[in-house]
Amino acid sequence: MPRITRAALIQCSNPLSDTTDLKKIKAAMIEKHLGLIKKAAEDGAKVCCLQEIFYGPYFCAEQEVKWYDTAEPIPDGPTIKLMQDLAKKHQMVMVVPIYELDMTGVYYNTAAVIDETGQYLGKYRKHHIPHCHPGFWEKFYFKPGNLGYPVFQTRFGKIGVYICYDRHFPEGARELGLNGAEIVFNPSATVAGLSEYLWKIEQPAHAVANQYYVGAINRVGTEAPWNIGEFYGQSYFVNPRGQIVKQASRDKDEVVVADLDLDVIQEVRNVWQFYRDRRPESYTQTAKAIGV
Repeated sequence: MPRITRAALIQCSNPLSDTTDLKKIKAAMIEKHLGLIKKAAEDGAKVCCLQEIFYGPYFCAEQEVKWYDTAEPIPDGPTIKLMQDLAKKHQMVMVVPIYELDMTGVYYNTAAVIDETGQYLGKYRKHHIPHCHPGFWEKFYFKPGNLGYPVFQTRFGKIGVYICYDRHFPEGARELGLNGAEIVFNPSATVAGLSEYLWKIEQPAHAVANQYYVGAINRVGTEAPWNIGEFYGQSYFVNPRGQIVKQASRDKDEVVVADLDLDVIQEVRNVWQFYRDRRPESYTQTAKAIGV
């Protein structure tokens, strides 16, 4: 019997883009997502992933310490507790990206993974932190991830997470495959312009090279007062052959739902033996970097 997982991606605009009141924005974004999460469940999704730091604007467009106040501990903060309740209510695995407070003065860009019973399974911390273009000052806010590339066993498949800028680096995508991932989610916040042409290249390439499904999520709309560009949506699922199987619009709040046949992973790997034929011992620069 085929292993079919119905999965959902949620792309969403900031309903209060004309204010920088932290508490109001956070409350409004969470409230807006409640309805979208409910829709994903009503559409039959068994796994649902939200966008990068889903409860706020992309505040990395400026460097202000006030945004530290939006961070929460994982799993003991109120937002993850709420999402645990929702996961249990909807019987749906949830991937929830938020701004994590680890200890006083130490913050990460993190996604928590919660199973359909509401149990917290663990978290992934974004490894690759950009600080390279006006409007993307992430090193001011985030310490690089230090928990490796975990894969979470769920009833509906083995789930891995990569976050936004991570997608430009194939090494972590390969690590997720080697760790057994069947579906890799990449929650993002990316605007039109410099890297947009890569949006439909890199993640299908990761799916092909590693022969798993990828769910790519991007927010929509523009966010004042920074106006660094248009978040262009186009969230999508791509299969292990690199084919986009379902895609959202560019400019609307949307829940993307797709049926992912996990047995296709075996079919593809029986044809393309990339894991069998890889030669890590011959990649000399990588070997030197890790001291082999």
